[in-house]
Amino acid sequence: MTDASVVIVGAGQAGCQAAVSLRERGHRGAITLIGDEGVLPYQRPPLTKAYLQGDIGFGDLVFRPEKYYAEHDITLVLDDPAVSIDRAARQVVLRSGRVVEFGNLVLATGSRPRPIPGAHTIRTTTDADSARPHGRVVTIGAGFIGLEYAAVASEAGCDVTVIEAQPRALARVLSEETAEHVVQVHRRRGVKFLFNATVAEVRPGEVVLADGTVLPADLVVAGIGVVPNAELAAEAGLSVDDGIVVDPWLRTSDPVIFAIGDCARFHHGARQIRLECVQNAVDQGTAVAEVITGSAEPYAPVPWFWSDQYAMKVQIAGVTDGHDSVVVTGDPVSGAFSVFCFAGDRLLGVESVNKPVDHVLARRLLAANCPIRPEMVAVPGFDLRTAA
Repeated sequence: MTDASVVIVGAGQAGCQAAVSLRERGHRGAITLIGDEGVLPYQRPPLTKAYLQGDIGFGDLVFRPEKYYAEHDITLVLDDPAVSIDRAARQVVLRSGRVVEFGNLVLATGSRPRPIPGAHTIRTTTDADSARPHGRVVTIGAGFIGLEYAAVASEAGCDVTVIEAQPRALARVLSEETAEHVVQVHRRRGVKFLFNATVAEVRPGEVVLADGTVLPADLVVAGIGVVPNAELAAEAGLSVDDGIVVDPWLRTSDPVIFAIGDCARFHHGARQIRLECVQNAVDQGTAVAEVITGSAEPYAPVPWFWSDQYAMKVQIAGVTDGHDSVVVTGDPVSGAFSVFCFAGDRLLGVESVNKPVDHVLARRLLAANCPIRPEMVAVPGFDLRTAA
């Protein structure tokens, strides 16, 4: 298998990591990395943070310099996305008409923001460049993307309003306790929130809500989630269900085709999930290279995430949705605390705000399946270091 040609569709975090890891593991066959933009593969998370603030430029985002691909015999195809897959012939057809043959195919097609007509979304550097905050800013969606953008806009001196259709912020990704703290940090910076509010229309200079409220807006940014780019897989007859369905070794319903990153729906315990985060993209890029080069180990990491807003760092270890109780340690008033999320007596994950040591230890404990129960954490003076 180490001599089979590998074609990777998608030159984001997952795809680039897969190419790098294949060479690091001694893969001798051809590697082709196909991207849909006309620039070197680059990081996307800083687009709503440091890049948007002007603290870093495009050169700081690039994963590897151009010479790296040549030196490691990785064929980099830019601005020529894949448009179809011929599974029988093991070929990928590009927009230009070029045909690329594969022994193994890795789909790292990522995801795209859900659009709202008239509002900006941020996925590329071009998007970020066109959405530099100014004047009166309205952010639609109180998820991580929306709140990271709101933080940057607030620090730029903008008047910021966040609109959220749900009763609270970050409902899909954080506990109520952590989410409420995040909202209060924003409010202290002057950011306004409208919950249980939906947008009817975005017009030049204003946003109209479903109840008729009109908000003046010089810039509108939507952060209402993403859609996995699974159309290429679906058209090729692969199994798709809110993402490209893969087995524990990241193989699709075709054993020579894999899927990784935002587009992949994979096994996590007894269920299948799809994660949109850097950690998952990097880990799956590494894991698919291991499988292609002969490893028999299934993909079974502890997911982890982070978000930087102002001087606040929010870190999550594990997947905490579905929890039915929490125990808070540390001091939320000081802005440094952790929230342990349980389903019954089982620890699902730990959300940490400005507590990086707790985050690192929580990842270690979750990976080792340590039996941490709510009553243990609730003991005054509980210290994760004694449980690690």
